[in-house]
Amino acid sequence: MGRFTFFCILPLFLFFPIIVQHDGAAMSLPLSTNLRWIVDEKGQRVKLACLNWVSHLEPVVAEGLSKQPMDNIAKQIVSMGFNCVRFTWPLFLATNDSLASLTVRQSFQRLGLLESIAGVQENNPSITDISLIKAFQAVVSSLGENNVMVILDNHISKPGWCCSDFDGSGFFGDPNFNPDLWITGLTRMATLFNGVTNVVGMSLRNELRGPKQNINDWYRYMQKGAEAVHSANPDVLVILSGLSYDTDLSFIQNQPANLTFSGKLVFEVHWYGFTDGDAWIAGNPNQVCGRIAGHMMRRSGFLLDQGYPLFVSEFGVDQRGTNVNDNRYLNCFLGVAAELDLDWALWTVVGSYYLRQGVIGLNEYYGILDWNWMEMRNSSFLEKISALQSPFRGPGLSETKLHKVIFHPSTGLCVLWKSLVEPLRLGPCADSGAWSYTPEKTLLVQGVNFCLQADEPGRLAKLGIVCSDSNSKWELIADSKMHLSSKLKNGTSICLDVDSNTVVINSCKCLNEDNKCDPGSQWFKLVDSTRGRSGEIFPAF
Repeated sequence: MGRFTFFCILPLFLFFPIIVQHDGAAMSLPLSTNLRWIVDEKGQRVKLACLNWVSHLEPVVAEGLSKQPMDNIAKQIVSMGFNCVRFTWPLFLATNDSLASLTVRQSFQRLGLLESIAGVQENNPSITDISLIKAFQAVVSSLGENNVMVILDNHISKPGWCCSDFDGSGFFGDPNFNPDLWITGLTRMATLFNGVTNVVGMSLRNELRGPKQNINDWYRYMQKGAEAVHSANPDVLVILSGLSYDTDLSFIQNQPANLTFSGKLVFEVHWYGFTDGDAWIAGNPNQVCGRIAGHMMRRSGFLLDQGYPLFVSEFGVDQRGTNVNDNRYLNCFLGVAAELDLDWALWTVVGSYYLRQGVIGLNEYYGILDWNWMEMRNSSFLEKISALQSPFRGPGLSETKLHKVIFHPSTGLCVLWKSLVEPLRLGPCADSGAWSYTPEKTLLVQGVNFCLQADEPGRLAKLGIVCSDSNSKWELIADSKMHLSSKLKNGTSICLDVDSNTVVINSCKCLNEDNKCDPGSQWFKLVDSTRGRSGEIFPAF
């Protein structure tokens, strides 16, 4: 604990001007909670579709400002369909006056990052000679000017890459994690951004971990931190992470957090492919998806049924598309995220870092932008997640009565129909008509009662009007529960499949054991929705 004695704990932020409040009318801010949903001031569902933007590494400057003007980055975020940023910060930015008062130029100079200074001078000259804390405020302000919501995430204590069990910042009482200092830092940041409309939430601490972690101290300090943030800034959502790198909130099932306030509490969880090592390559994807998704539901997903919003504040994949482990995980994750209609934050907008783990200009292959922060690294990935950027359902979202859409995770598209005679195809979920899944396991087109029918393997899936035969009954099979399977009149089991965005019938594949086979083309989710179509399509008889 002694290493904290050199900090000067003065009310530093009192000397910094508060950012000018932006008009949040378009977003009806602030946000609050209604059971498992995040809602706006009017009570309507707001789905968080966020990007993580890193500002917790050694320079303590938002990454990318040497590559592009911050306003350009904010506009890129909006143009890609995201509505918020999870903006990371190190605790010492809020508690170490000497660090917070360094200018951006001085921070880069002390690390020998002269090229970064030149880049910031070119792209964001207004922040070059202001303090780190003011530069942090300037990014939040720029995001606000572009109607991007911000969640402030206390990512780590000492600036640097996160995380490991023994980095000194994992849990309360670690060398760099003094709980009292942490509460002081949270209070200061909450106070600083009180009245800044686009700051809609504060994530109290990223990825609690390490040998000291325990449930008793979690309740003791996370509840104190939550109360401190809410007292200093009653408008923001208070977001609590769990244990074991933010993968475990199972203890909440038996002992809810005891807080004096209501309508602001959100829980967060992280889920990556590498969370489970090489399981997605080593095992059969159906079995791995079923096991890991079930594990996630037991450790965090149950919170939705208990009436709490669950925010997947980090997920992501290698954007190059060559990591098989990531690719298989992503199809499973997107299926679960669609079915549960989760709020989420993708890791990351960052295309490259000033300095990460001793490497200058490190390329971030999980970044949605390229090394120069100019172009998307993989435009097909954005297409894949675009359906999940809008809510399927929730308070105030009642454009149509409750129905199903048939979501295809590996493309991010949904099954569309036009008539009895035209082939079923994949297309934007916003154009999907309404399906019903009956107790008899029939998939009906609502309003006209056409049903999905199977045919011989290799042929097109079709709609029919006689819906009592076995080839009109569909079950979700395999451990993943993502294969839509039917039986032909001769007893042959088949599965719905996709070939060049056309919906076809094929033999079921990869159901178990085989770890070389990829079932992605045959994975579907029946997703509850009250979202209407972007353009009404009338049936052709």
